[in-house]
Amino acid sequence: MRNHRMLFGLTGVLLLLAVFALIPGLGSAQETVPPSTAGAAGAPSEAPQAPPPPPKVDTGDTAWVLTSSALVLAMTAPGLVLFYGGMVRRKNALGTMMHSFIILCLISVQWVLYGYSMAFGPDKGHIVGGLEWVGLHGVGLDPNTDYGATVPHQAFMIFQLMFAVITPALIVGAFAERIKFSAFLVFTLLWATFIYDPLAHWVWGVGGWLRNLGALDFAGGTVVHISSGVSGLACALYLGKRLGYGREVMAPHNIPLTLTGASLLWFGWFGFNAGSAVASGALATSAFVVTNTATAAAALAWMFAEWGYRGKPTVLGAASGAVAGLVAITPASGFVGPMSSIIIGIGAGVFCYFAAVVLKGKLGYDDSLDAFGVHGIGGTWGAIATGLFASKAINPGGNDGLFFGNPAQMIPQLVAVAASWILALVGTFIILKVVDIIMGLRVTEDEERVGLDLSQHNENGYVL
Repeated sequence: MRNHRMLFGLTGVLLLLAVFALIPGLGSAQETVPPSTAGAAGAPSEAPQAPPPPPKVDTGDTAWVLTSSALVLAMTAPGLVLFYGGMVRRKNALGTMMHSFIILCLISVQWVLYGYSMAFGPDKGHIVGGLEWVGLHGVGLDPNTDYGATVPHQAFMIFQLMFAVITPALIVGAFAERIKFSAFLVFTLLWATFIYDPLAHWVWGVGGWLRNLGALDFAGGTVVHISSGVSGLACALYLGKRLGYGREVMAPHNIPLTLTGASLLWFGWFGFNAGSAVASGALATSAFVVTNTATAAAALAWMFAEWGYRGKPTVLGAASGAVAGLVAITPASGFVGPMSSIIIGIGAGVFCYFAAVVLKGKLGYDDSLDAFGVHGIGGTWGAIATGLFASKAINPGGNDGLFFGNPAQMIPQLVAVAASWILALVGTFIILKVVDIIMGLRVTEDEERVGLDLSQHNENGYVL
């Protein structure tokens, strides 16, 4: 009953915010009367200069950004839905797939109501965006020169929405098979509001302190992958191990689904990285090329690392390696060339394999689907590698890295990594504790043995 009251309260908050957002002029600055054109003695002053022409929408750039938005959406549903859904046991397939799918619905509403304003709205103290854009007030169809001078502001907004959607969906892999669905919904909404939105402003928002510091993150190594991976580690540690972990076989029930999901993630990631150029030009092309190259190199590196360590290359390992490469190249994709991307990919395959398989086995924590090993470690390596291999020859708007004559770039990169780790780890523990006190996080032992499909949704993924 308490869970139901919490969910009703959550729904009520969303409805109130929706009504609040419809109030005309909400959050906008009051219009000011233009100064008089008369001088002090009443004589006419000099004629005011004509304002510069407003930026024009470029149809090619807009088409690419909208296409990229659809590609990033496909990363969550069906990409992550299938990738994670195939990796759990059969009794939890639907419950795990539901997590990713419903996040798409929940964050799509949260982003329009207030999430986008908090992440990209007018800066407040270099920490968070203001609420001037609540309900998308002032976010129209003309370009915003701070966030894409040639595409409608709403096109940029919907593109960034897809990032806000997939980030909490990545955390699902850490607590799969043991979290209550009601608690999961509340946790996700709080996490998006207090972790993702401020961090996105720090790194990408005009005035954000990490952006001002000079940290380079083209498409989300810190904002998306470190935040989700480290938060996943916090979830795995807080919720504890699944029943029977380490004693029972918990092998994936459908690896073909997982491989299909990984392939869709690879496909959609071109929108994730190349779309972050917010234009269909040379920079998008470069990001597209290095994304594919790093992914292929990482899949090979993971496969060979596993082959050497365990004696057999596996399909699951190759798929995981590809995702690790996609993660690591994300922050660097708009700043590095093809040869650098190969090194980044190889590093991702090796580092993430040993984190997800060897380190997890030795430390004994239950990160069910390796959210931390792939996204936390891969995102950290990618952010650091950006400081190593960035080149202004690739992107004049960026900076040179250590290996291109600018060791100072490592300072903002390391600060951004540390800040993202601290916010994600501490903030997630606080949110987990609050939700646990209010409504409890974990299903009962009987519900876990039955499986989330039946206990949380009264459905079966497979009817024999």
